[in-house]
Amino acid sequence: MSTREPPEPSGVDSPISDPVSFASLPLPSLLLAGIAGSPGYALGPTWVVDVERAGVVHRAISRQLIPDEIERFARAVEQTAADLREVVATSRVGRAEISILEAYILMVCDPTLKEKVQSRIRSERKCAEWSLDIEIRELSLALRGSENTYLAERSRDIEFVGQRILRVLTGKAAGISLPEGPTPYILVAHDLSPAETSGLTKGRVLAIVTEVGTRTSHTAILARALDIPAVVGVGEILSKINPGEFALVDGSRGVVALRPTEQAIATAKLRDERYQAVASGLWRRRSQPATTACGVAVQLNANIELPTEAPLALEKGAQGIGLYRTEFLYLDRPDLPSEDEQYQTYARVLETMAPLTVTLRTFDIGGDKLASAFALPSTLNPALGLRAVRLGLERPELFLTQLRAMVRASAHGRARILLPMITATQEFRRVRLLLDQAIREVDDAGQPRAVSIPLGMMVEVPSAAILAHVFAREAEFLSIGTNDLVQYTLAVDRGNRELAKLASFFDPAVLQLIAGVVHAGEKWSRGVAVCGTMASDPLAAILLLGMGLRELSMEASAIATVKETVSRVSIAEAVAAWERCAMLGDAQAVEAELAMLFAPRISDLLGRDFE
Repeated sequence: MSTREPPEPSGVDSPISDPVSFASLPLPSLLLAGIAGSPGYALGPTWVVDVERAGVVHRAISRQLIPDEIERFARAVEQTAADLREVVATSRVGRAEISILEAYILMVCDPTLKEKVQSRIRSERKCAEWSLDIEIRELSLALRGSENTYLAERSRDIEFVGQRILRVLTGKAAGISLPEGPTPYILVAHDLSPAETSGLTKGRVLAIVTEVGTRTSHTAILARALDIPAVVGVGEILSKINPGEFALVDGSRGVVALRPTEQAIATAKLRDERYQAVASGLWRRRSQPATTACGVAVQLNANIELPTEAPLALEKGAQGIGLYRTEFLYLDRPDLPSEDEQYQTYARVLETMAPLTVTLRTFDIGGDKLASAFALPSTLNPALGLRAVRLGLERPELFLTQLRAMVRASAHGRARILLPMITATQEFRRVRLLLDQAIREVDDAGQPRAVSIPLGMMVEVPSAAILAHVFAREAEFLSIGTNDLVQYTLAVDRGNRELAKLASFFDPAVLQLIAGVVHAGEKWSRGVAVCGTMASDPLAAILLLGMGLRELSMEASAIATVKETVSRVSIAEAVAAWERCAMLGDAQAVEAELAMLFAPRISDLLGRDFE
C-alpha cells in the first residue's frame, strides 16, 4: 500500500477564472485535438518549454584514453542516479508514482546498457557521449517501431534516461525554468520526462500540453498524480502557438483552444465546476465496493504492465489485478530472464496485492511486441504469426521457465494463470500438461506453492469466442480481450490511425461474440471477465453488465469512473439496454442508443459529448 497519500482533488481551487475577455486578441481562435492525459480544465497564459536536449560530441579517442572514458561514463551514471534519487526525495507525488521515478533509476543503472556502452568505447574507440547516444538510439528505435502503444511509450523513457546521462557528461543542468513571479502558466512542450514533470507544482503550473505521448505515458500518469490537467499528443502545437498567448486546456476531452472565445471560456468554467465536484466525490468513494443501484456487486480489477503499478492500482480502488502483462521482462535485453528473476518479480506483485487475486498472463511476445532474445523469424503479418502461446509451445523450455516462476510465486499471494491467444483446444491442453510438469518440478525441488493455481484463457480471436462453450469445459476462467477481439473480428489493424474509427467495440459482431462467451461461462459455471479497453468506457460497462458480466478489468485510473457509473444503473436497466442494442445493425446505432438511455444520467462521467 502507498505510504504517502496523493492529494485529494480540491473541488474548490479551480484553474478556470471568471470569463474575462481574452477573445479581443487579434488572432482568431484555434481548436487543437489531442489525447486526454489528465482530467481537468485550465485557462491562462502559455509558457513554451524548450527542453534543450544535450548535444552529442562525435569524438574518437586513442587506445590509451579508453580506461579514462569508461571511468567518465561510470561517474556520469552514478551522478545521474544520485540526481534522480534527489528528485524522488523531494517529489510530492504518491508512493505509486514515485515508483516510476525509481524505475528510471534502475534503467540508468542497468548493467546491460552499461556493458554495451563500455564495449562500444573499447571496440570502436568512440567517446562516452557518442557510444551512449548510439546505444540509446538503437534501443529506442526498436521500440518506437512497434504498433503497441505501451512499447512505443517506453521508447521515450529510454530516450529520457539517455538524455539525463548525457546532460551530466556535458555539464548541462536538468529541469524546467519558469519565469519569476506569482503568475502560473500552461506549459507547452514537445515532451516532458517524468523527472521534469514530477518537479512541477500546481501553484506554478495550470496545465501541461505536449506534442507527443498517450494516456499511458509516464508523463500523463504523473500529471494525474499531481492533479494537473494535461493534454498530450497535440501534434505540431509548437508551430501554431505564440508564446505567452492565452489558451484553454480541456484535459477531460483532450482539447486545447488557443485564443479561446468568451463562449468557450464560459462553457469550460461550467464544465470545470462540474468536474471538480465529481472528482471530489469519486475520490471519497474510491475505497467503497462497486455495486449497482439495485445492490448487485461488480468486481473492478486493474490491468498493469509493470510491478510498480500494483500500488497505484490499490490506491485507485482496484479489487485485484485482472491482467498482469509479463512480457516486459523479455524486452530490450540480449538475454532471457532467469526463473529466479521472474519469480521475484511476480512474488513482489502478489505480496503487494495480497489477499486480492493477481492474474498472471504468460508472455505475449511476437506480433507487435519485440524481444531480441527470442530472435523471432520475420513475417509479413506478425499479428498472425508465431506469437504468445504458439511461441511458448514451439519453445517449451522457455515456457516451462516462466510457468515454474509463476507456480513458485503463487506461495506469496492469490495467483491464477492466464493464457493469451488461444485459438484451439489442443493448445490449451498442451499448456495444461506443461503446467502440470512445472508444478511437479517445483514440488520435486521442495519449493513452496499454492495448493491450487487456476488456469484460464483469453478470448481474443473469433475462433475462441465461437467455441467458447467447448473451451469453458476445460478452462477454469475466461477473460475477454476486447482490443484484439475487435481487431481480428473486424479485420482492422488497431495500430492504424486511419482505420481507428472502424475498430469499435460497439460493433454488433463483436457484441454477439462477447454475449456467446458470457453464455458459455454461465452454462459451465466459469467466471468470465473483460480486460480490454471496452471495460473502461462508462457506456460500454453498462452494456457489459446487461450481458451478464460481473467482473471488469481496466486501467487503474478508470476504476473510480466505472464504479460510479455502475452505482447509478440497475441490472434490470442494463439488461433492457442490451436487449435493445442486440437488435441494432451497426456500432454507431448501438452507441447512440446507449447515449440516449444513459448519457443524461452519467454526463458528468463521460469523456465526450452527445449532442
